[in-house]
Amino acid sequence: MKVGSEKSRIGIAEVAARAGVSTATVDRVLNHRPGVRPATVQAVLKAAADLGYLPQDDLYRALRPQPMRLVFLLPAGTNRFLNMLGDFVSIAHDQFEPFNVQCRCRYIEGFNPQILVESLLRESRRADGIAFMALEHPLVREAVNTLAEKNVHTLTLISDLSSSRRAAYVGLDNRAAGRSAGLLMGRFVGPRAGKVAMIAGSRNYRGHEEREMGFQHILEEKFPNLTVVGLREGHDDASINYRQSKQLLKQYPDLVGIYNIGGASDGVAQALKEAGRDQNTVFIGHGLTPDTRALLVDGSLDALLNQNLHSTIMNSVRIFANLRAGRDAMAGVEPMHISVVLNENLP
Repeated sequence: MKVGSEKSRIGIAEVAARAGVSTATVDRVLNHRPGVRPATVQAVLKAAADLGYLPQDDLYRALRPQPMRLVFLLPAGTNRFLNMLGDFVSIAHDQFEPFNVQCRCRYIEGFNPQILVESLLRESRRADGIAFMALEHPLVREAVNTLAEKNVHTLTLISDLSSSRRAAYVGLDNRAAGRSAGLLMGRFVGPRAGKVAMIAGSRNYRGHEEREMGFQHILEEKFPNLTVVGLREGHDDASINYRQSKQLLKQYPDLVGIYNIGGASDGVAQALKEAGRDQNTVFIGHGLTPDTRALLVDGSLDALLNQNLHSTIMNSVRIFANLRAGRDAMAGVEPMHISVVLNENLP
């Protein structure tokens, strides 16, 4: 809107002449279309301001950078912790406003490297940054490196990706998490001798593999009365975890503990309850959700290790904002802490 007879005669042609560019370039700048050099953008905006072509509010919006477009790629399925993570992305728009970002969440099949690669490449065409749960696979590593060449930043969530050009990792020290779970298991079991089982989402997640190693190592070091039986994979699916747990309980009558490395702990608890073993088999899990909270309350789950959902998303957004501003990726980003949650300290 223009005020006064002189200003009413000012149009794109006058702005273009003052800035020394074409009217098409002025149109591209004022409508936030790509393909214009930053110096030219500044020249056009200065000319528009000098001529009073834009009201103050419109000029502020024009000077503000385009929102950074971020995508969170998460595995689909019954892992309630990951579903809650996705829900947070969808509802936390107001908290992202200071960072000038737009976030959206996409759920994909979580254990197929090819699908993950295709999703990364597809989403990169309309995103400035992608946060995702990485599968440890050469195809995924190559896709991340390809995106880095195109200046599309990626960061890994919960499970990292080795020898890649991802910008940062947002998650727990998974080896320390596994050792913590092992320490809890040994202390809860006490002097009893017996077997301990592990159920993972998939060894294709580096984070799950690191938790497995940490858990086994501390049991070998400190609890020789406990024998670890072969790891089972449940793909973070409650029904698969239920079947795996039933089989373990049947195969090992002297089973004294189960460590669920991934999600869908409700499947494990269901099997323990049906067998009447939920109060004498030590059960350690991950991720505080409504279902694991209920399991802690009724005593079928003894302890869990938790990664704060809010911090996970906000750290991710801060990292992307740092990268856009040319700062170190981890500037001002708090490291993720392992929280041990019991029924006596439920938040």
